[in-house]
Amino acid sequence: MKSPFIRILFLSLSMMLLLASCSEYQKTLKSNNYDIKYDMAVKYYDKKDYFRASSLFEELLPISRATQKAEKIFYYYAYTQYYLGEYQMAAYHFDNFVKTYPKSLYAEECNYMIAYCYYLDSPVYSLDQTNTAKAINEIQLFINRYPTSVRVKDCNEIMDKLRLKLEIKSFDNAELYFNMEEYKSAIFAFKNMLKDFPDTHYRERSMFYILRASYLLGINSIEAKKSERLKAAVEAYNAYIDAFSGNGLYLKESQLIFENTVKQIDKLKKNNS
Repeated sequence: MKSPFIRILFLSLSMMLLLASCSEYQKTLKSNNYDIKYDMAVKYYDKKDYFRASSLFEELLPISRATQKAEKIFYYYAYTQYYLGEYQMAAYHFDNFVKTYPKSLYAEECNYMIAYCYYLDSPVYSLDQTNTAKAINEIQLFINRYPTSVRVKDCNEIMDKLRLKLEIKSFDNAELYFNMEEYKSAIFAFKNMLKDFPDTHYRERSMFYILRASYLLGINSIEAKKSERLKAAVEAYNAYIDAFSGNGLYLKESQLIFENTVKQIDKLKKNNS
């Protein structure tokens, strides 16, 4: 067990090192020697002190544009934003880097980082998915520009994750319409979801929801629209059976809805005869 003296000595030394580090950083910030600032910025970057590195690189950016170090400073600065978790800002600077240095050795890497930053900034599926859509777009642009890149495999994996997030969001929105008894909107939303994601694992549930929503919309409609909407329910039933007649999870429920729909249609015919 360390003695109180050793602990105090250790804390004192740590404090002295911290103060010396802070003093060194403040001195570098005030310095007009930009070579020293650059060297210190790289030093902090290599030590993963991205906050201090970022501050120094940010100062160097506007005054280094015509120098040989400009490209590297721009590159480093974009990465400091990435490591600080400022993904939108990082994406912005990676994008500017590519536009400024399109022939750079880092161009492919930075193009990828634009997409990757949007991917990291993509929120959970229940929130707004603007950045998810941006990430998908940037990933596709990267694949189109660098079809033989070793990063394409990672891009495809990220794309699958992002599309799944949009798929879940789309299904949940449609299901919300159904739960709110907005059956017409629910039908439209489920059909759009199936169109956008034809291979979705929500396919059967979506088609069953369309059937249920069509039936409920029909029986709750005014007399003038009942017949047409109930016929749409029959079409939804046929579509579901065609797709899942052998192994459907909702075959019994679908059959009951179909039988009730037919009864309602027959009743309408009798009333109108």
